[in-house]
Amino acid sequence: MTRATEPAIATEGLRREFTVGRRRARRTVVAVSGVDLRIEPGEAVGFLGPNGAGKSTTIKMLTGILVPTAGSLRVCGLDPTRQRRELARRLGVVFGQRSQLWWDLPLRDSFELLGSVHRVPADRHRARLDRCVDVLQLAPFLDVPVRQLSLGQRMRAEVTAALLHGPQLLVLDEPTVGLDLVSKERLRAFLEEVNVVDGVTILLTTHDLADVERLCRRVVVIDHGRVVTDDSIDALRARSGGAREVVVELAAPADPLAGLPGVHDVRVEADGLRQRLAFAPGDTTAAALISAVAARVELRDVTVVEPSIEDLVRTLYAGR
Repeated sequence: MTRATEPAIATEGLRREFTVGRRRARRTVVAVSGVDLRIEPGEAVGFLGPNGAGKSTTIKMLTGILVPTAGSLRVCGLDPTRQRRELARRLGVVFGQRSQLWWDLPLRDSFELLGSVHRVPADRHRARLDRCVDVLQLAPFLDVPVRQLSLGQRMRAEVTAALLHGPQLLVLDEPTVGLDLVSKERLRAFLEEVNVVDGVTILLTTHDLADVERLCRRVVVIDHGRVVTDDSIDALRARSGGAREVVVELAAPADPLAGLPGVHDVRVEADGLRQRLAFAPGDTTAAALISAVAARVELRDVTVVEPSIEDLVRTLYAGR
């Protein structure tokens, strides 16, 4: 068994090269170049980057699909290349465009087969499956062949399939693709429970940054095969200097609240009943700003709006 102190993922100088072209036109392309990464058990980490940044190549090395060209790599205390079969027992993977389900079989049969493949005791398999069926609302299509499922239905089934054997680490690639807003929120809440209650480590790759904001406290951003940022979302917000907003709901309409210390933009909505006051964290604080507003007008409600993770990532790319 993996020692409690052993990281869920540990890489050092991880590198992967590919040779492309034919004969004299051959050249070497570096997809991943010197990635150092450490993820502790129970963390939920967003692994982000533009297309071609090296995310998929890194994940394939973590899961044992690709062999690193150089560097060291341990996942759940194992070498993914030499101990791939043992790692499969500790790892759950969801790739948005690839399925681990049997295409022509009813969904229920796929789940039963996966339980047998991983040799999960029947009572444990049933308990996990019942939980997923209930939370993710799979019951209406358990007897439908996988090939007849919608993309959203299949993605919920893929997450279930990845969890049936009780993995220590769950690697998710675009897990909410094809889901409507209600289904997305249900799946996010379920994954949050799996992480917080069950202690499953989550590595999440997605272009839907709302998934990251809901599930992750830490973000690793990769670009051109290198890690460019590895920090908590809160720390990224603090470092970015991105504008925050205090949104005030007033008891009576008022003219724009201009001249408040530290405020660089005021937007008036609802005929003056709502005003958005933008400020930089280095210029003032939300508490000081709210006090200054309360000294001028009567307040009904106040909301502090943080910059979104999408804004932070966009700022990082622009800086590079």
